[in-house]
Amino acid sequence: MPEARRHHISSAVIATKPDRFADVLAVLDRFDNVEVHAADKGKIVVVIEGSSTGALGDTLMRLSILDGVIAANMVFEHVDMEEDEADGQ
Repeated sequence: MPEARRHHISSAVIATKPDRFADVLAVLDRFDNVEVHAADKGKIVVVIEGSSTGALGDTLMRLSILDGVIAANMVFEHVDMEEDEADGQ
């Protein structure tokens, strides 16, 4: 029988200090499981993926303490159930 795994996806909005906007964008590019979807006027919209709500929260916390970040707030979270199929079946 296939085993179901949870895949968590969330979006977040990051507010940056105006003079650090480009620096924060550069750092976000190096984060695993974080993708920038929009960025304008000191605000950045990201999608975060992980194996649990805790993993998403940990990533969001790490984003919120980046130099130049004023605030990072989760906007939405979705959980997909993925089924693993056994090899050869």
